[in-house]
Amino acid sequence: MDNLNYGIIGNCRSAALISVKGSMDWSCLPEFDSSSIFAKILDEKKGGSFEILVDDSYEIKQAYENRTNILVTTFSNGKDAFELRDFMPRYHKMEGGYHAQPEIIRYVKLVSGSPKLSIHYNPRLEYAKEATNSFIKKDFIVSLTDEQQYDTVFLYTSFEKEKVLNGDTLTLKDDGFFLITYNEKLLVPNLEKVYLEMERTKIYWLDWCDRTPTYKKYNDKILRSALTLKMLTYDKTGAVLAAATTSLPETIGEVRNWDYRFCWIRDASMVIKVMSELGHKNSALRYLQFIIDLMPDKDEKFQIMYGINKEKTLTEITLDHLDGYKGSKPVRIGNAAYQQTQNDIYGILMDVIHEQVCKFGTDLENCEELWGITKGIVWIVDKHWQEPDKGIWEFREEDRHFTFSKVLCWVAIDRAIKVAEIFGKHHKLEMWKDLEKAIREDIHKNAWNDEVKAFVQSYGSNYLDASVLLMESYGFIDAKDPKFVSTVHAIDKDLNNDGLLYRYKNQDDFGLPSSSFTICTFWFIKSLFKMGEEEKAEALFKQVLSYSNHLGLFSEDIDFESKRLLGNFPQAYSHLALIECAILFSKKHSEQEIIDHITDL
Repeated sequence: MDNLNYGIIGNCRSAALISVKGSMDWSCLPEFDSSSIFAKILDEKKGGSFEILVDDSYEIKQAYENRTNILVTTFSNGKDAFELRDFMPRYHKMEGGYHAQPEIIRYVKLVSGSPKLSIHYNPRLEYAKEATNSFIKKDFIVSLTDEQQYDTVFLYTSFEKEKVLNGDTLTLKDDGFFLITYNEKLLVPNLEKVYLEMERTKIYWLDWCDRTPTYKKYNDKILRSALTLKMLTYDKTGAVLAAATTSLPETIGEVRNWDYRFCWIRDASMVIKVMSELGHKNSALRYLQFIIDLMPDKDEKFQIMYGINKEKTLTEITLDHLDGYKGSKPVRIGNAAYQQTQNDIYGILMDVIHEQVCKFGTDLENCEELWGITKGIVWIVDKHWQEPDKGIWEFREEDRHFTFSKVLCWVAIDRAIKVAEIFGKHHKLEMWKDLEKAIREDIHKNAWNDEVKAFVQSYGSNYLDASVLLMESYGFIDAKDPKFVSTVHAIDKDLNNDGLLYRYKNQDDFGLPSSSFTICTFWFIKSLFKMGEEEKAEALFKQVLSYSNHLGLFSEDIDFESKRLLGNFPQAYSHLALIECAILFSKKHSEQEIIDHITDL
């Protein structure tokens, strides 16, 4: 089954997807949101790829080198064998900062015998909108477009350039390399330099993992997810991407295909909260600076999302010349959702600010700016919390009073009060506490449905929604509260389909949802665990883990019937929620070990 069997490589500047057969089917250079140079994943004929071809006698296996983001694809027929080690260079520079060039290295390591392979090198720049022509030069192969838009990419290699470009058979007698770069190199790379880049990159990722806590249970799952989230961060500005791809469909053949190579305030804030818990405070501090830089005016409302370089206009267009993943059209770049109003983002952002203030207090270099943002958020929430919005799921038509949005407005004020207390700004507390109480009472009055015996999707509706499960996570209600327990059981009955959850089951702008949203299943598992149904929660967790691809990676959605991965990939949302669940189970395991030890004594 095609289960998005890809690995991701990246260097916090851009990324690439490598198939289980070693084919590079998606990459954008020089940055995450640049136009693609390989996009076979979106059109098998026109998209372009960089494939390593062997005959049928070879068995192909793929895995990450332990505790790194170096992807190793092994080709072996028993006698002849070689490894393809794919990575994007990233390491600390001696003078400070990071080396993270817009380039991809494919290091070919001879293992045994004399393997034979051929190369299908077919870059299609600018989303394959026009022809890409390749030319052999003295030191490299250059590929370019110049009909409508000029763009170039360079390939350096230790192999014969004519044979590479013509797809002729290569016999491997020693290690070799391919280096794809957006910029022409001033110094021509050789095997020794490329090997050094690989070793430096390996050390960087090993060091990064060494700064991540070790957990008793599911440690490998936590670490792989954390490494993936790190690759989805953009060092230049501190932004965090929702995913590395565009237009991978939520359902095959349908139109729910979106560009996720942007920074959603909600998604990014949740990621940063998890990364901070894992001890990676620099990511959190860079993200906070990203937010500060977006707030030049004290009364300016946040957009729900921004470009990774802080762009505010993300015009959505379709690439009609591409057939889409498995024929799922349209292919979109840009995202019109940037114009939506979603009031939940203020609570999610304040939650992150509060967490960082708790950790660093007035030692935070930008604490005055954060206090300014806090006051601005309270002002905006006070003025707008009673208004309807598009909600967490970005309904493109009717605005509603979504329960999740109201709860997160409450979170914004609750966390602002706590930040004010930490900063000693007591003059704000009385007014803010009155606002917190008003929002809380409004939610209990209007979001609870006596007929359904649950908090529902929006005021006055009978529809259930998985997002209300986060009421407990954000501290609005206790896990053992009868209303929350009743809500979880109602969601279990209505939205649970063989251990996978719908976001909701009511019709939206594009019809009825037909796939499971992976993060919702993790939210449900967390809720069961917190309520005390721990065995059921862990059984479901193990079941969901079995649906990952061969490398333990998750996309946005899972098909209810086939259990195949769907949606953009890899999805930050899915991996942050996986980490949260795994840490819960691991902490429970550690607590039980302590209890058992005391009992033994």
